[in-house]
Amino acid sequence: MTRGDVIARDCWSNDIIRLRFDDGIITERERAPGAETGNWWIAPGLIDLQVNGFLGIDFQSDVIDRGQLERAVNGLHQAGCSRFMLTLVTEQWPRLIERLTTLRRICATSPLLNHAVIGWHIEGPFLSSKPGFYGAHDPDCFADPTPVHIRQLRAATGKDRVILTLAPERAGAIEAVRLAVSMGIKVFLGHTDASAETLAEAIRAGATAFTHVGNGCPPLWDRHDNITWRVLDQSDLVVTVIPDRIHVAPPLFRIIHRVKQTRSIVYISDAMAAAGMPPGRYKLREIEIDVGTDGVVRMPGTSQYAGSSLCPIAGVSRAAQMLGCPWQSAWANYSLGPAELMALPIDLTPGMPADFCLIKTSEDGRIDGYRSFVGGKEYAPLAIT
Repeated sequence: MTRGDVIARDCWSNDIIRLRFDDGIITERERAPGAETGNWWIAPGLIDLQVNGFLGIDFQSDVIDRGQLERAVNGLHQAGCSRFMLTLVTEQWPRLIERLTTLRRICATSPLLNHAVIGWHIEGPFLSSKPGFYGAHDPDCFADPTPVHIRQLRAATGKDRVILTLAPERAGAIEAVRLAVSMGIKVFLGHTDASAETLAEAIRAGATAFTHVGNGCPPLWDRHDNITWRVLDQSDLVVTVIPDRIHVAPPLFRIIHRVKQTRSIVYISDAMAAAGMPPGRYKLREIEIDVGTDGVVRMPGTSQYAGSSLCPIAGVSRAAQMLGCPWQSAWANYSLGPAELMALPIDLTPGMPADFCLIKTSEDGRIDGYRSFVGGKEYAPLAIT
């Protein structure tokens, strides 16, 4: 069913509103002062700019099919995420382009996928080869970016939204940033040990954000000069953050929010196939990844992280707990922030898709339950922690 109406308190204005929708589109929005809400709030669906897989499905697989992609997307909808950037990681460039072309073709055949996948996040292969900075990426596939790479990426994606994460210190990277931006590609910096000067040069060339700040770097830092300090010192750079209490420790998470303006912080899951699944062993490309009972995704036999098992809506609750802030503030970093960065309208107004979540709050204001709607269709909540 993709038609109906809901009454809830608007998470931004605090007004009680009635929202009507038909055929997946919002048809009417009106204030309903005095109506009973039962502690239900309404908020736009979450937007995730970095999803590598979900619910047992690895987006890096060469044998992925429409049914598997739809299973993953249904799981994301169940976890409060209405739309996302499908993420592909480091691979030999021709194979990565082939994989991207296949996924794009599959998505075009499915209304569900065509709505949910708002674009493509290409993380690699133009990353730092320096030990400690490339994480679970395969350094044997790394390359310096060239104009040919950028033009091939744009040709493979048509007019779709694209994020390209790269290390700006690689040979040719600054020129690649300029060309990519001129072709409508968003350039994020990440998995890098670039100097402050090189970061600033990349920003002047058009780079707009930094991928999962506090990660893609060695576990031990130089306390006086490290990539995280350099990034936080760049006032014009948006940062994406994984709010799972694992990838960024709570004290650093709070420091990031004190240093950066709220509109410059965007939450992501960096979810891989294990997200939404029980502990066990999962695939990330050809690599087998262990997920422990603590929810941490690690390279087998090591303490090295390899993506996350975070479900989007759980990230909102964890962020609010770490910051000691209302859930609405954290929700903005996972909806309004990414939508603004990617020029994606998500207003809950007539004519817009009926993509929203109803949030049930406890007496102390915490999230105590939710209902997720995408295109007016309700999705049962995913069992998450």
